[in-house]
Amino acid sequence: MSKRTLKRQLNLFQVIMLGTAGTLGSGIFVLTGLAADVAGPATLFAILLGGFLSFSIALNYSELATMYPETGGAMTYVREAWGKGLLSFLIGSMDSISSTFYTALSAVGFAYSLSVFFPSIPIIPVAIGAIILFVLLNILGVTNVGNAQIVMGAGLVFAFAMFIIAGFVSPQGFSAATLFPQGRAFPEIGFMKNAGVLLKTIALIYAVYVGFEVIADDAEEVKNPAKNIPIAILVSLVIIMAVYSLTVMVTLGTLPWQQVAGSTTALSDAIKVFLPGVGVTIIAMAGMVGALTSINSSMLSATRETFTLSRDGNWPLILSRLNRARVPFMAIIMIGMISILITVFGVVDFLSYITSAGYLFVLFFSNLAMITLRKKYPDIHRPFKVPLFPLTPILASLTCVIVIFFSDLDAILFTGGVILIFAIYYFGKIGVELWQESHRRDISPGRWRILMPVLDIKGSESLMKLGALMAESEKDLNMCALTVVPSIGQVDESAPGSFVDEIRQQRRAILDHFIHYAVDRNVPMYTKTVTGPTLADGIVNEIHNDPNVKLLLMNWLEDHPGKDPINRIAQRVISEGKTNIGVLKDKGLLNFDNILVPVGGGLNSRLAIHLANDIAMREGSHVSYIRVIPEEIDEESNEDMISYLQEILLTTLGEVPANASLSILYSTSIADAIMDECHANDYDLVILGTSLEPLNGSLFGKICDRVVEESPFSVLVVHRYQNAPATWLRHQAKRFQRD
Repeated sequence: MSKRTLKRQLNLFQVIMLGTAGTLGSGIFVLTGLAADVAGPATLFAILLGGFLSFSIALNYSELATMYPETGGAMTYVREAWGKGLLSFLIGSMDSISSTFYTALSAVGFAYSLSVFFPSIPIIPVAIGAIILFVLLNILGVTNVGNAQIVMGAGLVFAFAMFIIAGFVSPQGFSAATLFPQGRAFPEIGFMKNAGVLLKTIALIYAVYVGFEVIADDAEEVKNPAKNIPIAILVSLVIIMAVYSLTVMVTLGTLPWQQVAGSTTALSDAIKVFLPGVGVTIIAMAGMVGALTSINSSMLSATRETFTLSRDGNWPLILSRLNRARVPFMAIIMIGMISILITVFGVVDFLSYITSAGYLFVLFFSNLAMITLRKKYPDIHRPFKVPLFPLTPILASLTCVIVIFFSDLDAILFTGGVILIFAIYYFGKIGVELWQESHRRDISPGRWRILMPVLDIKGSESLMKLGALMAESEKDLNMCALTVVPSIGQVDESAPGSFVDEIRQQRRAILDHFIHYAVDRNVPMYTKTVTGPTLADGIVNEIHNDPNVKLLLMNWLEDHPGKDPINRIAQRVISEGKTNIGVLKDKGLLNFDNILVPVGGGLNSRLAIHLANDIAMREGSHVSYIRVIPEEIDEESNEDMISYLQEILLTTLGEVPANASLSILYSTSIADAIMDECHANDYDLVILGTSLEPLNGSLFGKICDRVVEESPFSVLVVHRYQNAPATWLRHQAKRFQRD
């Protein structure tokens, strides 16, 4: 089965900035004061030790991400090590939700930084506004995300460099005596107490070191991943460690740690001393930019994990929908909504502990997965190999366990509760799927119907052939050949008479002529006669009386004596019938070897895709899916359009069938492009979704009418039922796009 793929469009510099600028964000601005409240001057040692411990994990990720350069990160590694199951699902889900919590943490950090300029601003609404901004940016495309990260990252690095240099150079800045008052680094006395304080501080700030995890999560969109991923992971970690340690030294070496303990604006408090005025402005702006970069990168990580979970069938399929920019826009919207809900809590230290605990749970199993993968696939190509194996992954795993042990108890319990919720969802989903499968087996055969009004017996053979094939392709479908006669009072079918005899002869002729299609296809088929003032009334009333009609299938006939014209029937069924419609223009349909399906992306063309695939699965047909765009584009854009067409098929069918071909045609006229394709290649059947535009006297739109009239092949035009509000919304969206 083909799967959705993201586009490789991030270069080395963009990836480094994703790992660096995203991690240099709100964490250091918000958490420096909170860490000082726990460890005092020893915060510096916690930063250094946390960085060194992170190197073992970063090295493991460099090997794993180059082995499997695809979106998903830790979930992919666990899945490859131990297969699909509960563990890989939990890892992917926790990775996604941890990044989502970090998005919320960063948004709150942005609001606090902005409060330096505007002390009275509401923190939560501002944080929510920042999340919405980056939801929109991510939907527009990952290149925009990478470029935004470069711009913001450059400004952020400049601000940190200014802070560090000015802090060390200024006489009012860094002082060793201030950093270590009375020569003491720890507020407590005793080795065990100090070790506990150090590890608890690492647990608080550890989330600020996992920028490399963002790179691994987005590996599928990195150019030249074998080279760029290890460089980006290690370079970003070195930069982060250097900047963090020097920044904490300046902050706690300028102001006594007691003065900044618990502050969410510790860096701004420090720079007021050695670079007042412009320095305060720059560092406050840097705090805002840093928070924005963290929102940017953590949202990218969370959405890619969500995309992978959906692509693998663990989360709802709709979350792996890609837009034309080939980004998972539905996953982005969902992560944005959850981030907004989390932001409402607004408790920074609690959010940080939860984020760290979730990441550490993920990192622990990722490290163990690497050990398993070394044993399971000893000969697999590894562009990057971890040195000192197995010491490196063992050290990384122990780091995770120790840091989790010293995390905030409430955060650990909350994280455990989240894991439990995901586990319940996992087993509940399996239970629902088993129930649905059992329910499908219990449904009585022939519950659903393909309704085929008999407008002309002589021209209905191809229609019956097509109906039997569709009925065979789906379980519990039967065919009903419907005859509508005028309402002339109560008719006694047991009484003799020419009118009743005519009805009986017509029904017998239908059965005699077409029974072999039902027998050959092993599908139930029966005839039914109803009365009505007009043919349209009879069909619509029958559909209303039996809601199990799944498809109305009829011939494309012009006006004929004594009966409604086909367009009046179609319009009545579209507006009142509440079922799907298929109208066949038969031009000698004998086989189903080659089928052409023009794809517009709307619901009607998706019905055409579905019916074409049903026929192809039964007949072994080849289906050509085409999409028409107005002008020629470059090779990269053409690849994007093919991927978008592939996405439509994946969304509709769950896969891109092996017997399908996808192509892009260039023309300012959709009808011209379809006709050129018909004349250039030999097809048996064209299946075409109707236009979304109002009919305005046309049967199914000008494009469909022209293809039906001029195509040398038989044409099946289909229309998918939509309720009135949905139809109105789609028309408004279409009009908005044109405007």
